Amino acid sequence: MVLVTEGELASGATGRSLSWLNSAGNRSDAYHHLRVAGIDRYRTLFAQDPSREWLQFGGGLYWAAAGEAPKAEARHAYEQSHGYDSRLVKPEQIAALTPGVDPTAVADVAVFNPGEGWVSLPHLVDFLMEEFKSRGGRLVTGAGRSRVVTTCSRASGIAAQDGTVYEADHVVVACGAATPAVVGEHGIHIADGSPVSALVITQPADSELKAVLNTPRAAVRPNPGGTLAIDHSWYEERIVEAADGSFSIPREVIDELTEEASRLLAGNPELKAASWKIGRKPIPGDGEPVFGELEKLPGCFVAFSHSGATVGLIAGELLSSEILTDEKHPMLAAFRPERFDGQ
Repeated sequence: MVLVTEGELASGATGRSLSWLNSAGNRSDAYHHLRVAGIDRYRTLFAQDPSREWLQFGGGLYWAAAGEAPKAEARHAYEQSHGYDSRLVKPEQIAALTPGVDPTAVADVAVFNPGEGWVSLPHLVDFLMEEFKSRGGRLVTGAGRSRVVTTCSRASGIAAQDGTVYEADHVVVACGAATPAVVGEHGIHIADGSPVSALVITQPADSELKAVLNTPRAAVRPNPGGTLAIDHSWYEERIVEAADGSFSIPREVIDELTEEASRLLAGNPELKAASWKIGRKPIPGDGEPVFGELEKLPGCFVAFSHSGATVGLIAGELLSSEILTDEKHPMLAAFRPERFDGQ
């Protein structure tokens, strides 16, 4: 078993994900069920050691912009309609449900989802790699842009950028936003809707925040070491891509984002950015995950999803089952790559 990565572990989208564990809002039934199963696997991992600083379940809190209370109310009604734990609350009720939030930042009503949580993916990767190596797995980092190798029209391994070939009976392409391009080299189309985004990690902050906040101008969650992780979408058009594929963002945008986050927190503590990472956020063209073996390239499996954190554990489990048993799992039926054929 060999894991080949372009750079270092968690150097791509894994290292810049808000990694909010949820199935909030409106989505297809199949996607909702997969996300709930994903949260269940994290719950199991959390129960093994609730003291892990990098995996916590403090709930999620959402609110819309001033004057848009119907959006929050509709979200709450939809969540309740399929049994998702959802509570519609007024600003003055928030403190009794979750600490560290400035109620004056909520213009109308908010939706509190007590079963949600968050994970620091770089820490999770380190944890999983311990088991991977203990089971004899081999890690290859710094392989550069790699490609799928075929023999007799079947995937037979991975070729690193320097030409080194790692032979395999089965290949899993999980390259984030680059996944469509990797399989595209074999004439397979997967629609890509991946935008450019940025995640900011603050310096240690004076905050009691436990929940993940999803608000009109900032999404915020706790992070190991007393820091906070912050992102949103309003500044995506301010991100600049250079000719070499690297990205940059004006410092004033980072400062504005941390100021927006500060307004959400009790006491409005001053937040200072310690670091930020920029890159493409993996999102398939129709917003739904892409999981499973490619019919046009047997032996090659794909894992491409926006909600990589929430569904990461369950998707790995189900894909592993398919590889080992050669039987397709019904929970992945709606997410097969072939749905993009002919587009």
